[in-house]
Amino acid sequence: MLQGMANVLSARAPAVASAPVVLPEAERARLARRGRQLEIFTVCWAALEASVALVGAYREHSISLAGFGWDSCIEMLSGAALYWRMTHEMNHDRKHRAETVSLKLAGWCLYALAVYVLIDSVYSLLRGGASTPGWTGMAITAAALVSMPLLTRAKRTVGRGLNSRAMMADAKQTNFCAIQAGIVLGGLLVRSVFHVSWADGVAGLVLLPFLWRAARESLRGNACCSH
Repeated sequence: MLQGMANVLSARAPAVASAPVVLPEAERARLARRGRQLEIFTVCWAALEASVALVGAYREHSISLAGFGWDSCIEMLSGAALYWRMTHEMNHDRKHRAETVSLKLAGWCLYALAVYVLIDSVYSLLRGGASTPGWTGMAITAAALVSMPLLTRAKRTVGRGLNSRAMMADAKQTNFCAIQAGIVLGGLLVRSVFHVSWADGVAGLVLLPFLWRAARESLRGNACCSH
């Protein structure tokens, strides 16, 4: 009999653990305010990244650095959409509409990024990569490699707290920015030290399946469950 009761309790445990947590209004307002602050930082940082990366790409003839710069432009768009989403957190009807629009925009931004990375990687392999890697690209990608994981973690905290799939998708896009920064930085360092011009092109192709999957999950509304 005791064993039967234990089985019943264990069978019910997952349902209890997975029950959604209803946050107090004050906590939701705090998280929404935190989300807006994070998106303001995202837009400002992405603007700096895009400016430095695109200028550096022109000077250093780096295709992968140009791809990183255009990725930053996509981040600016996604960040602006998520800021708009966070402003509607306390209005139930507007919140769900903003969530749907922002989630779809984040998904299409990820698809656009995947297409750009594909074109950029293939062209980089065919062209042979950058001829003269410089410090500009290394500096901005190294800074992104340090800051983006911290920003990703902060966005995930807000996304889970508000049960916002759009914020979780945006966090995933920020995480891919960190991954791409690592790829670009690694490629620049390998070309500079070992004179291997195709390293970052290959790494970009490896990244593609992950980008494509993230975009598909975002459009299907599964981003909230992603880690």
